[in-house]
Amino acid sequence: MIDIKRAIKSERIMKALTGLKIQQFNELVQSFEKNLKKAFKKQRNVNSDLGRDFILKTAVEKLFYILFYVKCYPTFDLAAFIFKVDKSTCCRWTHWFMSALKTALNQEIILPKRKMRDFKNLSETFSEIKEIFIDGTERPIRRPKDSESQKNNYSGKKKRHTKKNIVITNSKKEILLVSSTKNGSSHDYNIFKQEKIGDYLPEGIIANLDTGFLGIEKDFPHIKVVMPKKKPKGKNLTSLDIEDNKLKSKKRVLVENALSGVKRLRIVTDIYRNHKKDFDDLVLLISCGIWNYYLKTIS
Repeated sequence: MIDIKRAIKSERIMKALTGLKIQQFNELVQSFEKNLKKAFKKQRNVNSDLGRDFILKTAVEKLFYILFYVKCYPTFDLAAFIFKVDKSTCCRWTHWFMSALKTALNQEIILPKRKMRDFKNLSETFSEIKEIFIDGTERPIRRPKDSESQKNNYSGKKKRHTKKNIVITNSKKEILLVSSTKNGSSHDYNIFKQEKIGDYLPEGIIANLDTGFLGIEKDFPHIKVVMPKKKPKGKNLTSLDIEDNKLKSKKRVLVENALSGVKRLRIVTDIYRNHKKDFDDLVLLISCGIWNYYLKTIS
């Protein structure tokens, strides 16, 4: 079995295996431990004090396992070999600990919102945020077996089958909102409208977007849109337009930096393998929460 005690004493090993520093890990353990029993009862509908002792005895070991799984995304066969258990045990651990981790991150008030209306004090929240960055992000999945699913999940942009989400970040690279997970064939702007994000954005807020959101200025005139100018069909952009687009791209790189921070975790960059319904949505939410937690604790 992996030497967890040695791992949590090495800064280099901790960052490589969990994505967090030692101090960040130790601070998260306390909140995670409080939610373990509740998460177990919810998952299994029995008390965690019943039955035989768990192989991972402490909250430290349990948190290490789930962060290792999210960061390195091993198959359950490989995880079972590393932790010297059956692969079905690793599967149960993953769903149990993931639930506890979600609750812990939510209590730290760093989980992204799922819908704009979830911001309780919308005007107060966005009065502090003058500028936001909106973008779509895609994750690869296995090629579906049936033709209908293949068609729905095929992304022409990525030339593979994917799942897609819209994310909103601020200038600090924090993920403020993650939309529900959609099929890879869905257009960025269609998801934006389906999720009614524009309806809830306050008047006058500056939104930095790419050309995948063409039409937003007409549909949502209350939003101040900053978007690169698209090359006209059969014509070329002027030198002024090209320079202006470069300046806008330099600013918009903040959302790319935020997404690259999330995608340090291989569970959202490797080809997605899990089969449980809606688990693909949960792993992105938690990955964004881990990134927000990382930013919060290094500032």
